[in-house]
Amino acid sequence: MISGRGRVVSIRGSVVDVVFPDSLPAVHSLLTVGENKQVALEVMTYLSSELVRTIALTPTQGLARGSIVNNTAHPLQVPVGDALLGRMFNVFGETIDGKEQLLGSEMRSLHAPPVPLSDRATTTEIFLTGIKAIDVLAPLEKGGKAGLFGGAGVGKTVLITELINNVVSRYEGVSIFCGIGERSREGEELYREMAEAGVLNNTVMVFGQMNESPGVRFRVGHAALTMAEYFRDDLHKDVLLTIDNIFRFIQAGSEVSGLMGQLPSRVGYQPTLATELAELEERICNTASGSITSIQAVYVPADDMTDPAAVHTFAHLSASIVLSRKRVSQGLYPAIDPLQSDSKMLTPQVVGDRHYQIAQAVRQTLANYEELKDIIAMLGLEELAQSERQIVYRARRLERFLTQPFFTTEQFTGLPGKMVKLEAALDGCDRILNDEFDLLPEQNLYMIGSLDDVKGR
Repeated sequence: MISGRGRVVSIRGSVVDVVFPDSLPAVHSLLTVGENKQVALEVMTYLSSELVRTIALTPTQGLARGSIVNNTAHPLQVPVGDALLGRMFNVFGETIDGKEQLLGSEMRSLHAPPVPLSDRATTTEIFLTGIKAIDVLAPLEKGGKAGLFGGAGVGKTVLITELINNVVSRYEGVSIFCGIGERSREGEELYREMAEAGVLNNTVMVFGQMNESPGVRFRVGHAALTMAEYFRDDLHKDVLLTIDNIFRFIQAGSEVSGLMGQLPSRVGYQPTLATELAELEERICNTASGSITSIQAVYVPADDMTDPAAVHTFAHLSASIVLSRKRVSQGLYPAIDPLQSDSKMLTPQVVGDRHYQIAQAVRQTLANYEELKDIIAMLGLEELAQSERQIVYRARRLERFLTQPFFTTEQFTGLPGKMVKLEAALDGCDRILNDEFDLLPEQNLYMIGSLDDVKGR
């Protein structure tokens, strides 16, 4: 057998064991099988001095024992450079938008160490989104990581597309969208929306779709990060990296781990969940010359916030925005739970004293209302003291004021989208807390932008 070539000895689903009699390829090396390289394998671990275990990144149909395997002697690579802007890629760095392939671009490995602590920037700056509930109660950090947590159907993807729409249109840097295990329909819709909004020329899209092998879904996040790091480190730009959905990355890791024969850990997840997630998340950071700001959707299985996938993701984030099914049933969109959502940025030193005091007062009012709900359900609103009734009226107005019509849902709701400046959102909350709108029906505050919109009703 030719040196550097191996032979398939066993195939079990996506796991392929390959023998290399001469020299073993390095871990993470890309191997190809067939004349047209139709099957791609990634080396995951060594089983003996001659045997490697690999995970298939493409379907393994047509593969047989004895098939000749070529060692490319390099890991999975993706192209980097300005030519990526406006294009859509898969995990192999091939374009999937129906246009011509990229030729002659510099290729970089998917695997890179995170930036050393000594090279990271330590300044804190707020990243405004134009969405009232986020900017007031859980402000995002420029160069930080924010998570949108929620079960199925509570609006994570809608919120992430709205954030892209609001931020990219006035964003100076580069936007990268990474779809991990998402429906191809969502990717196609997002591509069209971005083209129509005129922001596609500043955006790169990378997809590992739902129907692809776990190996692809496990690596597509690293592919997007490699592209993001090029724009941050080489071109010194600020990058907005949106990931939908980080849970699918964990899920793919769990599938890979199971296929590799590792013993499952708590709730059936892989024993290496914490390190695999950290390898991805720790590469997202600020340097003196550029930043990567990340907004990640996180699916929460069965709405259980104690699920290991959610718990381990929480640890990496500077802001956690929790979406609640209860608020969806009440028609309060975006369905952000103001009491569970939190941000490390919400301190007087970062946001200023006025913002901090208003946010705390809003939280306190909504928390008091939550406690009174049981009494109202049993005895009715009339049995409450006047001061408690005032809290209920305030809280209900605040709940309605924190709803907002989105640009991305205009065709469904018929309401024109609104972006709200932070000062207008704070002013609105402050005036509601001071009972300025006592005589106004609470419905007039529902689905508006700033309080100026009330006059039009």
